Formats: sequence, structure tokens, C-alpha cells
Amino acid sequence: MMMQVGGMRLDRSAVPGFLAGVAMAAAALAANAEVTFKTAHVKVGAHPLNVEVAVSDPQRMQGLMYRRKLGRDDGMLFIFDEPAYQSMWMKNTLIPLSVAFIDADGRILNILDMEPQTLETHTSAGPAVYAIETNKGWFEENRVKPGERVTGLPKPK
Repeated sequence: MMMQVGGMRLDRSAVPGFLAGVAMAAAALAANAEVTFKTAHVKVGAHPLNVEVAVSDPQRMQGLMYRRKLGRDDGMLFIFDEPAYQSMWMKNTLIPLSVAFIDADGRILNILDMEPQTLETHTSAGPAVYAIETNKGWFEENRVKPGERVTGLPKPK
């Protein structure tokens, strides 16, 4: 038997699965809405950058997903639990970003550009403790290159 749901025609046997999917999507949105970030100010080379700090697993998983814009000198600082090769992707991220991977001494290891809503992984060139994501091209526009230092970084756990 067919039934109408919000303009869609569904077989009655598909309704429980449809409703379960809606409930899961609502739960995911609610979980993402609960993630909050503290802010900090760092200097990338000589350039100030306002960052939201992602230090917990839920914060790192959320990152900049679903954002529609990012201020000119804003970004997100990811702090990892220990030095390791770190990777980023752009799932559910709507704006193009650049990422700088940073070692425990605050030295930039590498900088990569990332396209929105892709699953391609972008990996650090060495063991990183930090990563900074900001608008695509920010590092290039500010002439920041690998080897430069980032100061004002909070200490990892």
C-alpha cells in the first residue's frame, strides 16, 4: 500500500526505514549543534590569526563542517593528542580551505589547499601536533611557507 509523506510517495513497508533515517539525521544535527569551541589568537609568521580551538574528538570531527563563510583572518586550530602523521578531509565542508600542519615546536611542516565537499585526504609531511585551517589561499596571500613558526599555540594535553 502506498502512502504520501511530505510530497513523496512511499510504500508502507519503507516508512519505518524512512523515519529512522530522519531521526538519525536529526540526532546528527543536534550532536553537531552541541559542539562549541574556545577561541585563541596565534601568529603565523608575522600575521595574526583568530582561531577556534578543536582539542577534543567531537570538536576535531566537527571542525569547520557546514560553515558557509569564514572571516578573512579567522581559522580553526586543531590540537592533536600526540605527534603523528595527521590527515584532514573536507566531508561536509562547504568552503575551500588551506591547511598548515605544524610540529610540536610550532614549525610549519607543509601547507595544502583543499576543495569543498571532497573525501580526498590531505596528510602532514611529518609528525604534527597542530593543524590550522583557514580560507583557501590565506597562507599564500600572506607569504607564509613551510619552515615558518606559529607562536601563541596552546600546549597539547
